[in-house]
Amino acid sequence: MLMLQHYRRTLHVLFVFICIAISLPIIADLNITETLLAKIESKYNHFARQRVEDWQQLINTSRDLPDLEKLEVVNTFFNSNVLFINDLALWGKEDYWATPLEFLSIGAGDCEDYSIAKYFTLKELGMDENKIRITYVKAINLGQAHMVLTYFETKRSIPLVLDNLDTDIKPANERTDLVPVYSFNGEGLWMAKVRSSKRVGNSSRLSLWEELKQRMEKDLE
Repeated sequence: MLMLQHYRRTLHVLFVFICIAISLPIIADLNITETLLAKIESKYNHFARQRVEDWQQLINTSRDLPDLEKLEVVNTFFNSNVLFINDLALWGKEDYWATPLEFLSIGAGDCEDYSIAKYFTLKELGMDENKIRITYVKAINLGQAHMVLTYFETKRSIPLVLDNLDTDIKPANERTDLVPVYSFNGEGLWMAKVRSSKRVGNSSRLSLWEELKQRMEKDLE
């Protein structure tokens, strides 16, 4: 029953449409100022500030890396620096998508937060957005919905999976414990099919994605 309720919530998120599609903002020209760092340290602690500083350092030193190396450094960074805690325990609600700054400042989050942070960091590193998607899956071993980041070298490539459960980056055909449901990025929304995936609209249809976007716009103020 709990798993069924979770999948119903997932489908509800998927099909909540907004009236006007708004293009997704990117965090290009990320500028973590001393004022912002001091604000983070005051609100959280020194370790929060250090995580954000380390994130900025990763971005500053990794832009010229090949795609596969970018995937490795970003996947390792977030899997190593942030603890898994579910939304109910952390935020007091069943679904909350944290911004990368919230995620790093608190030092904890769930699978959505890992995937979102990896996605935006790779975009900040200059990766082609068409190659990366945030992907909802059924985690068979856990018996529940789960989120990962997927990377497509080409449109027809078997995607690579960046996950906080299995921290090694693997091709999707080696992750038999995961069954894809749908995926999205700033360009579109796709329903998973057996042999391919079908685009069904804009990612702005996801209400939680829109809320995340609005908070990201305020994060660097």
